[in-house]
Parts: sequence; C-alpha cells; structure tokens
Amino acid sequence: MSTLPNILVTSAAGKTGLPLTLQLLEKAFPVRAFVRKRDNRSDLLAKAGAEIFVGDQYALGDMRKAMAGMQRAYQCAPTAPNGLHYNAVFTVAAFEAQLEHVVTLGQWLAAADHPSLFTREIYLSDTLIRMQSGLTVTSVNPGWFADNYLMVLDMAAHLGLFAMPLGDGRVKKNAPPSNEDIASVAAAALIDPVSHAGKTYRPTGPELLSPNDIAAAMGRALGRKVSYMDISEKMMTKALRALPPSNYSEAAVSQLAIYAEEYRRGAFAVTAPTDHVAKVGGRLPETFESIVRRTIAERPDLKPRLSRRIGALAGFAKMLLTPALDLEEIQRERDYVRIAQPQFCQDTSEWLETHSSAALRTPLRQAS
Repeated sequence: MSTLPNILVTSAAGKTGLPLTLQLLEKAFPVRAFVRKRDNRSDLLAKAGAEIFVGDQYALGDMRKAMAGMQRAYQCAPTAPNGLHYNAVFTVAAFEAQLEHVVTLGQWLAAADHPSLFTREIYLSDTLIRMQSGLTVTSVNPGWFADNYLMVLDMAAHLGLFAMPLGDGRVKKNAPPSNEDIASVAAAALIDPVSHAGKTYRPTGPELLSPNDIAAAMGRALGRKVSYMDISEKMMTKALRALPPSNYSEAAVSQLAIYAEEYRRGAFAVTAPTDHVAKVGGRLPETFESIVRRTIAERPDLKPRLSRRIGALAGFAKMLLTPALDLEEIQRERDYVRIAQPQFCQDTSEWLETHSSAALRTPLRQAS
C-alpha cells in the first residue's frame, strides 16, 4: 500500500490536468482523476493507473465525494463563464476535507479591476483559497498557452495562413508554454509542498516570439511557407463560431477578445521568459516548434491533400459569411458583473509590483 499522499486532480481530462495526472502517476503518486464523462482521455488515465471519478465539478456533493480521503489537490476551473462558482465549490470542499496543500491554475493577467470578468473571478478565487488556515497554496499562473495558437493550425497546414488578432507581426510578445511544461510546475508543487507553499510561478516557453516567429515555426514543422495575418477581433469571433472545433461559448469568445487586446498591449511579454519550468518543473521548457511537430505527428489530417485544401477553402468562405458577435451585447445580455472603471493589467500599480522580475525571483529549490 502506498504511503504517498493521495492527490485529487480536477479537470483531469483537460489541457493541463491530463499531463499532470500522468506525470504524478509516473512518480508513483496515487491520483484520483475528476472528469466530466468517460471517454478516450479518461480511459488513458485509467490505463496509466488513475482512479477515475466521474461527476459534476459544480456540484458540492460530487466535489465532497471526490475529495474524501485526499490530502492534496489541483484546482483547475473549466473554461466556462461560471468559474467563480466552481472555485467556491472547490474551496468549501477543500475546507471540509482539511486538505493540506492545493495547487491552483490561475492566470498571468489576474487583477482586481481587470476588464475581463473571468480574470477578476480568478483573482477572487485565488484570494479565497488562501484564506484557509492550515492549508498551504501554490499558484501556477501561465500566460498565453502555446495551445492557443494551435486552434488555427489547420488553416496554416492547408492554406499557409496563421491568422490571429495579435498586432504587429514583428514585435515579440509571448513566450508560449506547452501544456506539459505547465503541468510539470504544478506536479513539482504537489509533490513537495514544503519547498513551494505560498509561492507563485509563471511557466513560460524558452524565448519570446513574435507572431511572425510563430508562423515561421509552424511553417518549418509543416514543411511549407506559413504567413502571419493580423485580423480584427470581429474576424476572430467569426472564425471561432464557424471553424471546428466550434466549442467556444459566446461568453468565452467575449473574454478571448479582451485577452487579445492584452496580447497586443504586451502584457504576456512582461518578465518573460522565466526559468520556472527548469528550476521548479525540473525540465527544459519545450520550444514552440517542437510543440507543433508533436501535434502534427498526432494528427494525420494535417498532411497535405487536395481534398483537405478544398475543405479548408470552404471553411474560410464559411468564416467570412458567418456573422460576427457583438461582444458588448454579449456581456450586457448575460448580465455580467461590470465595474465602472476597469483597468488593463499594466495600468494597475498593484499588478506591476506583483508581476515584476523581482517579485517572481523567489528562492527555488531544484525539483526532485
């Protein structure tokens, strides 16, 4: 019988939850994987040795059952317009279960008065979980994931276009981390709370890249020329509605538009790149080109064929014909909590102080 602490991973079939679960299992930690349904991802986790718990992460009863017998947990809210509700459920259950340590997946942009409701909710959630006595917390706050660029990889593969509303293609604005690298930092903090309790980490890729650099990396991995196209936010909303996988809610799209504005303003370039993946996660951060090559190897549908190019052209035409979303109207219709004077992160003195290089330069011990 294992003497290692039991760890609950929420959103275990998600972008960071899945690799985190696998990394913990590789180190022989007993993991309960909280998933929404049984599918190929949960089957993969079960085969690797995880205990699968199927339930509703927004239901306190299910979260209580999931936390029974656990000592540590990974708090990762699903991408949905009710993240604060999920985090409140998690926090109550963690208090009742008397967890000893929690690692939260937060957000680099988190600020009290941010224009994004999602981001303000993350700021509140991170404060609430830290209010419990006897519970230690580590925050992992990545910026713009490498995975975000892969949403348009089909268009790059078949049409040679990398189209996103990221501003000037020559300006280096992001050091994109892989899902696996983010997970490695979370895993280290779950395995060794003594070294990482109370700390905040910002995993990044190894170098700052411009949109032109992203397009070039895609091109090298695909074996074809790929050019960056700076599109409007309206065009982005059309693409997210028209092209597969069209699984973004209108609410999520409205928040992505705000994050794109932060991208153009350079918020994701602040203090990047960091050494947290290497020093905390214990691995060299993966390059963006390597991430793209791995994705291509897993997706035979990206290989060039005339039929796929025709399909991509049809998809592009569909995108042009799809009505754009009225982002302001979405927020009004959904009765979002709105504040009188929202501030982007770099306009906020508190954010600048807590996100400076000096603030992030905390003593680290090499992960075991």
